[in-house]
Amino acid sequence: MFNDIGPLELVTLVVLAVLVFGPDKLPKVIQDVMRTVRKIREFSESAKHDIRQELGPEFKDFEFEDLNPKTFIRKQLDNDELGLKEIRNGFDIKKEMAEVTDAVHGRDSESGSSSSSSSSSSTSGGRIDMTKKPDDGRDDRPVFDADAT
Repeated sequence: MFNDIGPLELVTLVVLAVLVFGPDKLPKVIQDVMRTVRKIREFSESAKHDIRQELGPEFKDFEFEDLNPKTFIRKQLDNDELGLKEIRNGFDIKKEMAEVTDAVHGRDSESGSSSSSSSSSSTSGGRIDMTKKPDDGRDDRPVFDADAT
């Protein structure tokens, strides 16, 4: 319940409680607060029990924690019926990245160690070497305009 309260915050709350209620009334206030918390817990447990009874035996595995969206999604993703594990295991990211890198650099992914001069001089398998500019004799750079800068 108090997982996110640190020791400094706890000490601050105790000092504040002593200052507000005084050392004489503090034990009675703590008892009243604990009694109220107990009643709230009992009320929520009885409400859960009543809801489970009203739902019937087909919902005997129903957990109220499943109503939390994070828990629901995590439970559904862990379920093997969707086939997500097979899809996840079917991906080989390193292999895919190597193929993309080879395609960008214009290398054949099968040969891998072929010389770059032979692969750049001929386009094998309909591949176009994207690393080399076409040599058509013209310069693709824009004309430098000193007035525009």
